[in-house]
Amino acid sequence: MPVDMDLRPSVAEDLPSLEKLYAAAFPEEDLVPLLRHLLEETDGVLSLVAVSKNEPVGHVIFTKCAVEPGRTTVALLGPLCAAPAFQKQGVGSRLVRAGLEAVRAWEAAQVLVLGDPKYYGRFGFLPGSRITPPYDLPKEWAAAWQYLELASGTAQESGTLRVPSPWQDRALWSA
Repeated sequence: MPVDMDLRPSVAEDLPSLEKLYAAAFPEEDLVPLLRHLLEETDGVLSLVAVSKNEPVGHVIFTKCAVEPGRTTVALLGPLCAAPAFQKQGVGSRLVRAGLEAVRAWEAAQVLVLGDPKYYGRFGFLPGSRITPPYDLPKEWAAAWQYLELASGTAQESGTLRVPSPWQDRALWSA
């Protein structure tokens, strides 16, 4: 059954709740430092919160990035989470769809994601991006690096993803 929720941009006061949300959704990973650093960025970060009964139940960030060489603008999707009690109820899907629509205003050529191909494939993401991540990925993660073309004809874009400082931690890109 779909969750009754509203989506809105995050605000500074959401941080304590979002930290708890990520810790609960990803007990094996510590995404809180990345979350904090991304939310400190003032430009090029879209942060959306799903709220049900005045409580955050989901969150997503899209980060504006560039491709080297050149000046192509792309977006990096992640992190994305839903509270354990709200998973598999459409929270993440609504956040992703709303974010994809919003980043079109950035005139991004593509959105890139490192995630489950089965999940992100529902939104049209495809494996095999010619834009490489900033660090080499483990071989078993190759299919997880995916792209969604926002501007027609940009699938042939190639180069290396240039990410802002919160994403420059090599550990985020390795097993």
